Amino acid sequence: MIPLTMAKSGETVTIQKISGKDEIRQHLAELGFVVGGEVTVVSEIVGNLILQVKDSRIALDKTMANRIMI
Repeated sequence: MIPLTMAKSGETVTIQKISGKDEIRQHLAELGFVVGGEVTVVSEIVGNLILQVKDSRIALDKTMANRIMI
């Protein structure tokens, strides 16, 4: 498993694990980041990611993206 920040632009990956406190994991789940879910990396700027999750585009900073393992 590697952190989501290691994925390349245009790559679609499957979430294996989400780490962090319960409230952080809950917040990410509400945004659509759930184990087994697919995420597409739209672009990456200085480690911060623009992600396509279901029908939404979401920006995550490097700290949050590092909690999502693929």
